[in-house]
Amino acid sequence: MTHHDHENCGCDVTQEKVDMARRRLLAGVAATAAGATALAATDASAATPEAREAYADPETPGLPQVDMQIEPGRTALVVTDPQVDFLSEKGVTWGVVGESVTEQGTVDNIERLFKAAKAVDMPVFISPHYYYPHDHKWKFEGTLEKTMHAIGMFDRPDPLSLEGFDGSGADWMPQYKKYIEDGKTIVCSPHKVYSPAQNDLNLQLRKQGIDKVILAGMSANLCTQAHLYELLELGYEVAVVRDATAGAKVPEGDGYLAAIINFRMVANGVWWTDDAVERITRSA
Repeated sequence: MTHHDHENCGCDVTQEKVDMARRRLLAGVAATAAGATALAATDASAATPEAREAYADPETPGLPQVDMQIEPGRTALVVTDPQVDFLSEKGVTWGVVGESVTEQGTVDNIERLFKAAKAVDMPVFISPHYYYPHDHKWKFEGTLEKTMHAIGMFDRPDPLSLEGFDGSGADWMPQYKKYIEDGKTIVCSPHKVYSPAQNDLNLQLRKQGIDKVILAGMSANLCTQAHLYELLELGYEVAVVRDATAGAKVPEGDGYLAAIINFRMVANGVWWTDDAVERITRSA
């Protein structure tokens, strides 16, 4: 992914800085990247048995068990950041998220959700993540905001231009395009940090009469979790599809594990993709 027009935008982001930042990020997680590459050799369409065991729910839950029922006309699939920079080996974050994406079968599981939703005409919404040159001029940043800007993640040259979009890190994963670009999927304006507080997802959902959300996408403890919290605060019921997301594994911790713990504590449902697809199919 290339940061466009850095000579003129005043953001002080040069291709050399982007390349150096990427190298530092990847070098810092060399072992993780190696593990992800090995795992990527398998064609997993669901979470691996090892991942299911590692992140298994407690045999004896200590909290009340709740669930969400799908109601046609009121329920939609929402996918956060189904983009190359998060989900492809070519993306700038693969070195930190690749192991989790692979062991959860995230890429295939998101596609299975798209396919199931389209088959029953369930509304589908995308909450994407883009950065424009003016975003690189922010006066302060959090840890991962700083990282994303430094590596040119989700960069686009202009809000009104698709120059260089096709095949870039900001683009959709190729296998998702037939679902997202079918003329029916609602692609919302971009969220800028993690949650949908600054985009039009809530408006678009409300205008379609939606008050129940099946949530999937990237990244588990960041944008996906932030969307969960914001939607809950706005009065939606939300079920998270646990193996249709993934998280970074870094020295600071396992982002996916952090997310799963919080999903269990706050979501109206935490489903596997198999369960979600079956529920969606039965809802027709």
